[in-house]
Amino acid sequence: MQTFRVELGPASHPVHVGAGILDDLGSIARDAGLKPGRAVLITDSNVERHYAARAIEAIGKAGFAPTLAVVPAGEASKSAAVLESLYDRMVEAEIDRSAAVFALGGGVVGDLAGFAAATYLRGIAIVQVPTTMVAQVDSSLGGKTGINHARAKNLIGAFHQPRAIVADVATLGTLPEREFREGLAEVIKYGAIMDAAMIAALERDLGKIATRDNAALEQVVALSLRHKAAIVSSDERESGLRKILNFGHTVGHALEASAGYGSYLHGEAVAIGMAVAAALSERYGGLSADESARLVRLIGRAGLPVEMPPNARTPAFLAALRLDKKRAREAVEFVILEQLGRAITKPLEFGQILSAIAS
Repeated sequence: MQTFRVELGPASHPVHVGAGILDDLGSIARDAGLKPGRAVLITDSNVERHYAARAIEAIGKAGFAPTLAVVPAGEASKSAAVLESLYDRMVEAEIDRSAAVFALGGGVVGDLAGFAAATYLRGIAIVQVPTTMVAQVDSSLGGKTGINHARAKNLIGAFHQPRAIVADVATLGTLPEREFREGLAEVIKYGAIMDAAMIAALERDLGKIATRDNAALEQVVALSLRHKAAIVSSDERESGLRKILNFGHTVGHALEASAGYGSYLHGEAVAIGMAVAAALSERYGGLSADESARLVRLIGRAGLPVEMPPNARTPAFLAALRLDKKRAREAVEFVILEQLGRAITKPLEFGQILSAIAS
């Protein structure tokens, strides 16, 4: 098991990455300072049948008394209606300020449960227990929580740091192949924006990672989270450096929203967004054509899409693009690459972005 801390002053917290550590969830929570008592375990209908019983047993052994709250699997659960149902469940369970939330699942569960924890009684403790590749390498760390609006992804949310992150890479063994591969988009992103050597390592080790070898997974998950922790520790609220984590996400989020949440998995949309960003990086960031092609080739080798769908430039797509959180008047602060491993942000007009998409 690998353990390190995300340094955020009073909000600092440990990250644990390893195989089989779900059974230590309760003791890890206690070591992080949570007091035994009432708790709510939030998961989705897919994860419930695989891991909910184990998680409840692990929490119970440490003295917690968990209430189980199950939401429908899928992006549609990041909604105001499902959030309201969680509030109802928490009220019924008499969850108070001393209680804790355990978010067991992928990015949807993590974002939704995190926002519930951030807003219930003006904020209660949460432990993130990611079980998907996307959540383990990216969304569980950083404190971003929220739900979707019908017109834009993650439009409603709050920063709420977890008390601990427990990433059991063995849980990736039950993940459907498509959902496993989408998480590789976020892994590739870290290499693209801050670690060129990671790109070379992925080119070398992608086959072993794809077999879901626990040792290989522990290494790639821990490295990804360490990279993200370094950025978040220096820019918790995304006022500067943290913006580079949005590489591929401007177009990706617009594609997700306009196609209907669930049509594209998050990582699939981000993969397409990174391919667009690579083209824009050639035009406006100085990225060489060879490095751009190398990045797109690696994304494709990971089994991810690299081309915009036909007729993607719909009114809904354009509207979602213009609702990007980084928009400033008629431009958006877009993340592009100067070279592999070095990202910058640059204001780009919507016309420039659309021109790259058309190409």
